[in-house]
Amino acid sequence: MKTIDRYVFGSFLSSFVLAFLVLSFVLTIGLMVQIVGYILDGVPMKLVGEFAAVCLPETLQWTMPLAILVSSVLVFSRMSADSEIAAMRACGVNVLGVMKWPIMFGLACSILGVWINNEIVPRGHEVRRTLKKKVSLTTGLEVLEPGRIIGDFPKVKIYFGAKEGNWLYDLIVMDYSNKDVDRMITASKALVTSEGRDVSLDLYNMTVDPIDAEHPTMARANRFQYFIKDALKNKVYTKKLKDLRMFELLQSLDRLTKEVKDIKRHKHEEGKREMLKAIRKEYSKAGVEFSKRIVFALASFCFVLVGIPLGIKAQRKESSIGMAISLGIALGYYLISMLMMSLQSTYKVHPECLIFLPVLLCLAIASYLVPKHL
Repeated sequence: MKTIDRYVFGSFLSSFVLAFLVLSFVLTIGLMVQIVGYILDGVPMKLVGEFAAVCLPETLQWTMPLAILVSSVLVFSRMSADSEIAAMRACGVNVLGVMKWPIMFGLACSILGVWINNEIVPRGHEVRRTLKKKVSLTTGLEVLEPGRIIGDFPKVKIYFGAKEGNWLYDLIVMDYSNKDVDRMITASKALVTSEGRDVSLDLYNMTVDPIDAEHPTMARANRFQYFIKDALKNKVYTKKLKDLRMFELLQSLDRLTKEVKDIKRHKHEEGKREMLKAIRKEYSKAGVEFSKRIVFALASFCFVLVGIPLGIKAQRKESSIGMAISLGIALGYYLISMLMMSLQSTYKVHPECLIFLPVLLCLAIASYLVPKHL
């Protein structure tokens, strides 16, 4: 790498790192608030760490392209304002060669973005929902707080005054499992454990009122073991489109294509038109999801192509205008993408193809601006 290339790319890379850190901090504020909320609710730190680990990668699909855009404009606008670009031209240096390494870096980030959007982010969606369920279930065992009504168990609500380890004191249980009668159970203390999918409460000095529908009286016992059935039963998790990884999504698209062909073979089948319409809508939604991941990943490459010539064009007094124009392009890029995503049910206009419109617009703008500044 030549000295000029090292100088330009070094400046670009340092600006990218700084912009990336700042944008990552801004975009993760909401996540941090949620994490702090879990900590204050007493969720175990292990679950909090797992939750943060799967949520943070989702911000990369936004922070990488925006950081590349900001660093492209800042670095090349400063070089243009300090007449470094003019000096390079005067010395016969090809400006396109200077742009080579930032453009290659943007392309590498786009390739990384394709992997992140198709492998990491979908896995994050799935794990995050699973962890939220774990947090809810863990609330019943590890996160029991004194003075707080625990309503996470099926048909049971629990309240207690104090806690030491797995021992609960001044316990009150409202049992709604019997449709004919609601029962209130009290105990001076109880040892809470789990047995398979059941939660066990070993009650001491307990009372129950009423016993059942046939015995509407209160009963007492020195010790009694009470079970909350299927309290920790795992619910069936159905993956959504955004939870599917690349090959899973491609398999889904292939399956829908085969279904359309199979239905078309049966020309006289009743309800054929309605079935085709439903499948094509599903195909359109899956196609939009797949295309969205590619478009969001290509933002890094598109932004560096547009940001560099805009930075060169901006003079010292116009640097803020150049930055505003660049951010406007980024906003337009994502707004157009989301507008096309909103058309996913209108399969006749092929939104899975229209979503690539911002990519084509950026390439068209770059093909106009780049030759003017060589």
